[in-house]
Amino acid sequence: MLSMSMPLTSIVDILRLEAQAVAALADQAHLQADALGRACDLIHSRCGDGLPGRLVVTGVGKAGHIARKLAATFASTGTPALFLHPAEARHGDLGMVQAHDTVLALSNSGASEEIIAILPALRHIGSPLIALVGAVDSPLGRHADVTLTIGSVLEACPLGLAPSTSTTALLALGDALALTIQRLRSFTPQQYARYHPGGALGRKLMTCAEAMRSGDRVPAVLPKTTVLECLRAITSARAGSVVVVDEERRVLGIFTDGDLRRTLTTGDPAALLHQSVGSVASIPCQRVKGSELVQTALHRCAAKHINELPVVDDQDHLIGLIDLQDLADRGFQIG
Repeated sequence: MLSMSMPLTSIVDILRLEAQAVAALADQAHLQADALGRACDLIHSRCGDGLPGRLVVTGVGKAGHIARKLAATFASTGTPALFLHPAEARHGDLGMVQAHDTVLALSNSGASEEIIAILPALRHIGSPLIALVGAVDSPLGRHADVTLTIGSVLEACPLGLAPSTSTTALLALGDALALTIQRLRSFTPQQYARYHPGGALGRKLMTCAEAMRSGDRVPAVLPKTTVLECLRAITSARAGSVVVVDEERRVLGIFTDGDLRRTLTTGDPAALLHQSVGSVASIPCQRVKGSELVQTALHRCAAKHINELPVVDDQDHLIGLIDLQDLADRGFQIG
């Protein structure tokens, strides 16, 4: 029977071994500073928003799994990227690669047969090759335009065989490349949100222009419009309010179903229906710019105890409406 301390000791030893390999990469970075700079420049200058090139990341086996993850990281941080399986590349998938693309190939040994086999084709296509390898003088390292190395690492596997420390090092150096290029692009939270529309992350970074109601779902009327006409507009748009605007659609105020209920209790209901909405609406009213984050709108609604918020452009023209019920249906935390 194993002692209780044996698994813990093993886990701690493995974690320390892999951590040491990553720490060594930082120490060795100065020794390959020129290669790191050229790799970053190749990717940054050829692959990005408005540029024709993409980063094609390839690898086989465990290194292939790391390559697939790195392609996803690059893509989500402003560098258009895709994963190319080297075996499938030999059977037609090389058609994905074009001359203005850049290839990043991962292989600890630098001698993976599947990758070496596609090197002549990549050279014929004309896309530059960055190699991420264990040894600079490996076959892959020698044929690359830029060669980056993780150095000689001791695998954490008890047999010294299963890729473990090496894949951790490949991942760490690949992440360092991706995130450094993200910095070079001055990649903003708003750009990041563009590639993460789903889940809590996307909701946190979504702008009001992306989350608002628009078009026919935003009833807008002039101040002289009667309350009865406003109710018809609200019903037609399946909304809870009507936005009061001037002749140039600049926001003046808002009239909600809550305003209607409060007004009905203080006067003649029949007469109210024929009053102008400008006389009973909340003028002026709160509003939010389309470029502001939805989180800003939520905080403003909570602070003012309101459920609808007109969305405006920089000149205060109405462009949409934030409705808390819409946001709740999309998974936003309300309140």
